[in-house]
Amino acid sequence: MKLSQFKFYLPPELVASFPAANRDEARLMVLDRKTGTIEHKVFKDIINYFGEEDVIVRNDTLVFPALLCGQKEKTSAGIAVFLLRELNEESRLWDVLVDPARKIRIGNKLYFGEDELVAEVIDNTTNRGRTLRFLFDGTHDEFKKKLHDMGQMPLPECILKLRDVTAEDREYYQTVYAKHEGAVVAPSAGLHFSKLLIKRLELKGVLFADVTLHAGVGNFKPIDVEDLAKHKIDSEEVVISEEAATIINREKKRGKQICAIGTTTLKALEASVYNSGLIKPFNGWTNKFIFPPYEFNSATSLVTNFHPSQSSMFMMVCGYGGYDFVMKAYKIAVEEKYQFLTYGDAMLIL
Repeated sequence: MKLSQFKFYLPPELVASFPAANRDEARLMVLDRKTGTIEHKVFKDIINYFGEEDVIVRNDTLVFPALLCGQKEKTSAGIAVFLLRELNEESRLWDVLVDPARKIRIGNKLYFGEDELVAEVIDNTTNRGRTLRFLFDGTHDEFKKKLHDMGQMPLPECILKLRDVTAEDREYYQTVYAKHEGAVVAPSAGLHFSKLLIKRLELKGVLFADVTLHAGVGNFKPIDVEDLAKHKIDSEEVVISEEAATIINREKKRGKQICAIGTTTLKALEASVYNSGLIKPFNGWTNKFIFPPYEFNSATSLVTNFHPSQSSMFMMVCGYGGYDFVMKAYKIAVEEKYQFLTYGDAMLIL
């Protein structure tokens, strides 16, 4: 399929700038692939679609407060630095994006806070990409704490166009089950789960299996080729433990439902699935780019948010739910004024 086939118009007012007041009270659109029906529910109604020993697979990545706001030396011009990946712990080297990038050159120094933290640009990697060396006297733990204290949650650009980051985003932009730090993009479908909803599911006998995929900004990277086979997606780190694989495989053999929470979870599973549909333990990286036609072997259902036009996440959902069915659902979502993107409403595909 071609890039242009995944284009739709999203009215700007349907982009959610804040989450629902209560995590589990966002709207939920339910798509049944067998009957071709679409229902409109509230997210906490999801409990009605799962039974005893069905498995909900979650991405337990924890979002790092990766957005630093500082100034360029001499000019004091404001600069935003988006931390992507630590390259060398001992040397304090980081792969970052900078904005505005035009005048940030090798050798420039960037200052954060009341000169509490200083970084030197040592390489240009892309138009906006730079390699920074942070100049910090202290242990690595002290350095990471400083980044945590000074950093803001790295909200997607679509939200930053609407408002500034708030202190509440440290809670909003994190799942209640986040555990392993490494993501700079939240697994947004998981943001709808409250602790109470999880407890109710557990009391019903639903099982949980946690995998880890440290989501990166490649999820929002514009696709600029019409032929999707030519698009290259950034690699992301994946960990699927033997325990998680055992739970998933045991219940799948028994015919139970395996539900992936979000496209990141689905990507992790598809990166480590046998042709039989069973999952193998995995610890490595994936740059899997999924778009239709594609045969999914891992999950029997999917929870996902409403994604941007022509995005890799939207393409994966179209592959999972069926192109025509998902395009119809998105048209209805716009008509019914569902909230879109990271802090928006959710979809369950059965």
